[in-house]
Parts: sequence; structure tokens; C-alpha cells
Amino acid sequence: MSRYRVGIVGFGWVAGAHLKSYADLEQFEPVAVMSRRELDPEMFRREYGVDIKVYNDYDKFLADDALDIVDICTPHPLHPEQAIKAAAAGKDLVIEKPIALDFESAVAMLDAVERAGVRTSVCFEARFISVARAMKSLIDQGMIGDPYYAECDYFHGIGPWYDQFAWNIKKDMGGSSLLTAGCHSMDMMLYLLGLRAEEVFSYSTTNPHEAFAPYEYDTTSLTTIKFECGKVLGKVSSVTDCMQPYVFNMNIVGSQGTLKNDLFHSKKIDGMEGWAKLDVQLVDSGDVEHHPYREQFSYFADCLEKGIEGHNNLASAFETQRVVLAADKSAATGKPVSLKEFSR
Repeated sequence: MSRYRVGIVGFGWVAGAHLKSYADLEQFEPVAVMSRRELDPEMFRREYGVDIKVYNDYDKFLADDALDIVDICTPHPLHPEQAIKAAAAGKDLVIEKPIALDFESAVAMLDAVERAGVRTSVCFEARFISVARAMKSLIDQGMIGDPYYAECDYFHGIGPWYDQFAWNIKKDMGGSSLLTAGCHSMDMMLYLLGLRAEEVFSYSTTNPHEAFAPYEYDTTSLTTIKFECGKVLGKVSSVTDCMQPYVFNMNIVGSQGTLKNDLFHSKKIDGMEGWAKLDVQLVDSGDVEHHPYREQFSYFADCLEKGIEGHNNLASAFETQRVVLAADKSAATGKPVSLKEFSR
């Protein structure tokens, strides 16, 4: 088994959860952190049990021959340039979502990765929670027949009590409700269905509560999706200004049955009358400490070992990015948007 040496770019809330996961996994050795802050290596030994080199210069960080993987945990608008430079340096990549805030930057990232021939893993980690894995397996096995309607909803009140609030409220930093957070629900729908979107239509609004006044963009959006097959519809809501506990809803309706979070019904099972309850972990927390990074990173190590692309690679994230950007354009213009407008 190979052991992959990882350097993390940016060291905030999310990066701490990443580092803890790497430190717990035999396939990885965290060796460096790149930060604009002066961080004490002793802190990493004390809190994470790892020996870390601290860099304040990104070019020097990338020049470190000890790095196999660069993990980008910086604010959203910094991802493209950092990923492009890391790919050019021959480093495999872990990239936090969203990959970018605009289409041109996302295309440039994908071009750079393909040119360099490096492997990638994008942090749509909800795919690795057991409920998502079980739903994907049941759909792929045909247990609900042919899906024709799906909905995935993201409810998370990202107010002043949230660690990213200070910078996330800016449009040039957070982008939109879908880009900064609800992209998890969009990605989940696309992943479960395995279909490409053809057209979207969106509306957006915001909670009038004073806590959300600093936001420079609407914090709630509702998007309907028509898929290329022409017979499948979807609905994605991104509500990042709700006053409620975190909820991530998944509902896939098929010709022979339905999956609704941890509930399952199928006419393919003789004698089944009501709902069966799946013994799975739901996507039920917005705290990064509860996210399945260990499962995602372990999967990435397996992909690297086998020399294959993972299902959550940059190309897959690019498809999610296209649909999110089309949805944001629709909300801004009040018109349906074809995904042909976001073709590479």
C-alpha cells in the first residue's frame, strides 16, 4: 500500500477537519501547510500529532518534493489559480467545493488538470455518507425502476454564528446560495441520477431577518431542472438562511418505487406494502467535524493506487458547476437557461 504525502493550502475550520482525517488514515502522511498566517509547528504536533512544515509562500510550498497531493481549503475565489499552479507542478489535488465562482475559471481548472494528467478529488463528501451510497446502489440495481422525478434540498442557516460568515456574505467570495453551500444538493441529485441537465429555471429570495442583512446575494433559491433524456425532472432548493436545524433532503421517484432519505419502497419486492427503513447514516449535520472526509480520502487513495479516476473527480464537479451557474443566471434574469450556454 502506498502512502501519500499531503500538503494543505489554507488552515481554517475545514482544513482542520481535513488534517484530522489524514492523520487518522494509514494511506496518508500530512507533511506541510501553506498559510498566510504564521503558524507554530508545535501546535500541529500538540493538537494533531503530526510534524508539519509551515509555508507562507505558495510557490515554495509547491516546490517541496515531499508533496504528492495538494489539498486546497482556501476561500472559493482562490481555488482556480491555486489548483492550476498545483496541477502544473505535477501534484494530485483535493479541492474543496465549489471549485470556482465563474465558468471560465472552472474551464481553466479542468484544462490544466487534463493537461497535467493529475488525479483529483472534489469535496462533495456527502456522496460518501451511507445513505447516499445505499440510494445510489438501489437506483443502479433498478430497484425503483426508471427515475423520473427527483428532489434534493439543502437547509442550513449560515448566519453570524457560522465560522465562514465574515467572508462568505460577500458576493465575490460566496457567490450565491447554490455556489457556496447548496451545490451539495445539486451535486447529490446529479450523482444519484447519473444524468446531464438540459435546462434550468430558478427563483431566489432571502429571509428578511436582520441576521442575514449583510449578505450581498439572495440566500434562498429554488431550481427546477429538465434532464437531457427529456423525461426526468428535478427540483433543488438551497436555503442558507433558515432558522431551523440542518436538513438535507433526498427524494427519488421511479417507475417501480421511491427512495426518500432513509425510507424505501419498491413494487419489485413481492408483498411489500409500506415503507422499509434503511439502516443508514443520514446527511444530518453541517459541522465539518461530522463530514465523511475519512471515507472520501480513503477512496481517493484507492483510486490513486489503481490509477483510475474517482466518481467525485474534477470533471464530475465541473458538471455540477455548470448547472449551478446556469441556475444562478436564471434567477438573475427570470428566464430559463439552457446548459448549452455553459458548454466547454
